[in-house]
Amino acid sequence: APDEPLPASVLRSYTSGVGYEWVWEVLDKLIGVEPHEVSQVLAARRRWPRPAVTVEGFEVLTIWGRTKTGGPLLVALKSKDEWDWWIVGARELDPGETAQLEAWEASND
Repeated sequence: APDEPLPASVLRSYTSGVGYEWVWEVLDKLIGVEPHEVSQVLAARRRWPRPAVTVEGFEVLTIWGRTKTGGPLLVALKSKDEWDWWIVGARELDPGETAQLEAWEASND
């Protein structure tokens, strides 16, 4: 049910010594993406970090990658401190972005 609290492991997690913490408002606005899928992309062996700027003008680091079922996702991160990041957005890649990810994957085997 939507009003049930998420497990603590979804709200804050660590992968290879890097911490990721959800911005609560982002959890409320996820469309077509589940929090566990975001965690899968952030923990994936193959992920493509790409700097970006939001429409509001904020610099973020996006991580392009795949869920365990192969779904292509973009996860947007904002630096919290030296080793920790806020998860500030997540969405499915559009077809053009998916093609870019596939080209990157093909050249980075």
